This record gives sequence, C-alpha cells and structure tokens, in this order.
Amino acid sequence: MENIKVIVGLGSCGIAAGANKTYQKIKTLKEVDNLSFELKKTSCIGMCFREPLVEIIDSTGSYIYGNVDEKRAMEIIEKHVEQHEPIKEYVVKTDLFETPDNYFFENQVKIALRHCGLIDPESIEEYEALEGYEAIRRIAKDKISYEEVIKCVLDSGMRGRGGGGFPTGLKWRFARGNKSEEKFIICNADEGDPGAFMDRSLLEGDPHAILEGMIIGAYAIGATDGVIYCRAEYPLAIKRLNIAIDQARDKGYLGSNILGIEGFNFDIHIKEGAGAFVCGEETALIASIEGERGMPRKRPPFPAESGLWRKPTNINNVETFANIPWIIFHGAAAYAKYGTEKSKGTKVFALAGKINNSGLVEVPMGITIKDIIFKLGGGIPNGKKFKAVQLGGPSGGCIPEYLSHTIVDYDSVNATGAIMGSGGMVVMDETTCMVDMAKFFLDFTKKESCGKCTFCRIGTQRMLEILNRITDGKGKAEDIDTLLELSTNIKDGSLCGLGQTAPNPVLTTLRYFRDEYEAHIMHKKCPAKKCKALLTYEIVPDKCTGCTVCAVKCPVKAITGEKKQVHFINQETCIKCGDCYSRCKFEAITVD
Repeated sequence: MENIKVIVGLGSCGIAAGANKTYQKIKTLKEVDNLSFELKKTSCIGMCFREPLVEIIDSTGSYIYGNVDEKRAMEIIEKHVEQHEPIKEYVVKTDLFETPDNYFFENQVKIALRHCGLIDPESIEEYEALEGYEAIRRIAKDKISYEEVIKCVLDSGMRGRGGGGFPTGLKWRFARGNKSEEKFIICNADEGDPGAFMDRSLLEGDPHAILEGMIIGAYAIGATDGVIYCRAEYPLAIKRLNIAIDQARDKGYLGSNILGIEGFNFDIHIKEGAGAFVCGEETALIASIEGERGMPRKRPPFPAESGLWRKPTNINNVETFANIPWIIFHGAAAYAKYGTEKSKGTKVFALAGKINNSGLVEVPMGITIKDIIFKLGGGIPNGKKFKAVQLGGPSGGCIPEYLSHTIVDYDSVNATGAIMGSGGMVVMDETTCMVDMAKFFLDFTKKESCGKCTFCRIGTQRMLEILNRITDGKGKAEDIDTLLELSTNIKDGSLCGLGQTAPNPVLTTLRYFRDEYEAHIMHKKCPAKKCKALLTYEIVPDKCTGCTVCAVKCPVKAITGEKKQVHFINQETCIKCGDCYSRCKFEAITVD
C-alpha cells in the first residue's frame, strides 16, 4: 500500500491562521475513517501569506496546499489521499506543475532555514536524518582542532546576523584568546524588531540547528556553559527548545566529554527575558541574565574579555548559530560562493507591510532589494506604487524606490542610511506618509529606551513631540533643523546601539522625503492623505445626489442638506474620521 504523508505546518504563523483546527480535523478524519496515511507536524516554511499550509507527499511527489481551513482539509483528504487526485487549484508549491506561487522559492537559497518546514522540530531523529549533528560528530571523529574550526568560520566570510555584521570567526578568536577556565556562550534570541519573527521561526522550526551551532561555538572558544536568552512571549519556541535540549543531552551532544572529546564539557539552559528591545544589545542582555535591569554597560571591556559574571563570553544571534553546522559540514568555500566580496552567504528577511507575499525568505547576499520585493514578495497589493522599504527594524532606515536597485550587503545598505539589522523588511506604498512612518518607529524606540543615557531618554521624547506637532498640522519651519540637531546629539551621546540608531528612521525620511515634511509644515497638507489633522473632506456638488447616507452616518452631524439636494460639510465641526468618504457610493466626496 502506498505510504502517504500528510504534514501540517504548526509554526506560530500557522497556528494564528487556524492550523491547529486544520490538524485536528485531519486527525479526526484519519481516526474515524480508519485511513492509513501518516500524519505529521512541522513548522513554518516561510510562505506565511498562504497559511495554514498542508503538505501531501505521495509516490508522485510533494504538494503543498495553501489556505487550508477545516472545509478545504476535508476536500483534500477525500480527493488527494483517498482518490489519489491532487486538487491543482489549491496547490501553492510543487515541482510537478506550475503554480501561481512557485516563484516565491525560485530565488531563494536556504541554509539557515534549510530544515524549517521539512522536519518535525520536536524529533531529534528527523534532524539527524538531514545531516543533523554531523558537523560536531565530524569534529570529534576527525579530531579537528578549535583553531581549524575558527579558521573555517573565518574563511567562510560569515558575519554576525544580529545586525552589527562583525566577523563571527574573529569574534570567536577573541574569546578563545582569553585563558580563563570558565567561559560562556550566549544565543541572543530576544531581538524585538520585525526580524525577530525570523528568529522565532528558526527556534520553532529547527531548534537543534541552534543547539549544534552553539555546541560548535563552545568547542571553538572553550566555553563551559551556554545560555539561550529568549523572550517569554515566544512560548512555542521555548517549549521546543526545552524538548531539543533534553533530547540532545540524552544522545550525548550535551554534557561531559561530549562525543568522546576529552575535557569538552558543555551544557545549555534557557533564560526567559521580559521582551525589552534594548536587550538585543549584548551588555544589556548580559545584565538581564544576571538578574539586573537590562541596561547597557560601557565598553571596553568587551564581553570576550569580561562578559557574563565577568567571565569571557561570546554572543551570537539565532541566525548566526543556525548557519554554523552547515558551514562546518560543507566547508568554508561552499558558503563563501554565495554573496559579495565583503558580505558572504545568505540572509533571512521577514517581509511585512504593503506586500502581497508576507513571510520569510532566505536569499544570497548581493540580490537587489527590488528583486526581493517583486520577485519573491510578489509586489505591492491593489496596483499601488512601491514607495519605500524600511530595512533593519525600528532602528533601521527608509530606502526610497529609486534606490531599490541597492544590493543586499552590509556596506551597500549602510550607505543608504539604513542598516541590515536582523532582517526586518517593511514595505511601503504610495499611501504611506513618511513623516507618520518615522513617528511610528521613533515612538517604539522611545518607549524601549532603558533611560540610562540622557540623550536617548529625553532626546527621543523631544523628537517624538516635534513629529506629533508636524502631523497635527502645527509644525514650524525650524522643526526640521531641530530634528537634525537632536538626531546627531542622540547618536553621539548614546551608550548602546539602540540610541545610536534610534534617529535613523527620521534621518532617512528627511534625507529622501524632505518634501513631505515641508508639505506638512509649510502647506499643512499630507501628500499621502494619511494624517487626519491635515485632511479636508468636501462634497462635489455635481456628483452629490442628496441620498443623505453621509449625513445620517456622520458621528458629529457635520453634514447638512435636504434629501435629493446637494449637501455641505461644516469644516469647523468635522472630526476628519473619513466615514462619509468611505460610505459615499457616488464618489461625491473628495479628500485633500
């Protein structure tokens, strides 16, 4: 009898879309009808815009079905599993025929995400079946020295994927150079920008890859203890990490004399964080692990010299560790063949905002921003024009459409005023107000400031007040110069990366969209028609039929007029809610 596998994606994105109900419906069908297929779980495969996702693997190949609710699940099981008739119109990915979404994967190169959506993240056996733990086994079997491991990582060109882009191998070499008998290695899984969705998906979908990367790093630097600092808001990730840690201990990948390597004693535990954005900065993270308030410390000394409990410490983020086993197993050259001269390998991005295909993509360094947005992301919904992309999380910068040819590498992205960050990519269309967007991100960083540095604590508050005044129609001509001056002072006067990068959204929108600031300030108009205080709703007499719908629905009775007669909006009474504009069926109301 044919062995058919039915695999349901149960990452956080799938669960939020109803995948648990889909799974339970398929499970019930299997039990009630005594069907013989194998029902399995996996995590996110990146195609979040099609969740819930169900993969059917039969003798002909693999079929991934999208938008599988309970009703669609019943139909798929009946026709595909029982009658062996795939439902082509529901398939979003297969190698057997063309689908509307096949292109989503065509330009991707999956290294960090290589197992996500393929394995059951709670099964160490499935991880091992796909080269899992082979890298550390090879190190043990071939007696590869820590110098060779560090050199391999250096030669690969791997740079930390947490945002700073510091060479990973060099960071490990610094930590190894310290002769302390007690060292720590930390996985930073607490980054709070949109790219954190990527971290969470990796933790949920391939926890053993992160563990193996940490084990290899511990061997390289001589660490005795490992900590995964993960925000408590990721309960599924924490659950699967705990399962993976227990499994790794049982199989001898953690503990004493790991895989027979004399003196290599290493274990990992999880520290749940409170979700503070500032704890993405390594010294603030260390303070939080030690039970103190998450606030940055002055450097030097750097963590490689004096980190956790004042012991030498190495910190890398989730994506960095996920790449390490692949690099060691396949070799430095295999990794370095992807990317540009100074930015090797691949990068994971979380696509969000005004884009058709939101989700996770992993692309080789050197691809253009435009290709990511249009070839993988499917472009902008509803025929709108692409306006800008905010790259690098809340502290990143906004890159305008005319610079969308910019390639993805650290130097090229930094030259625009944005940063790579941990991979957040928020797409904006013509309806986005860039002043409002800068205000949105600055409001986040202002709230997340730990308060230690005066310029960060108070400067971001003053900047936000100015932006609020501008979007409320009360801006002054000198506000632009004040924003620029405050930005410079905050960047220069802040201790950690949060304050040093917090002004980036304002600086880049002023650099590329200064005309929008001037329109708000000088003409009291919002070109994107987003800022309510600057909008004016008016009735076009030639189009008004006097149907009275707008007058009846106006919450403040600002619209007057007799039935079948032209109506009028009292501008002093109007609260600019836009309800009349959205309800008018005759396009008789304009907004300016």
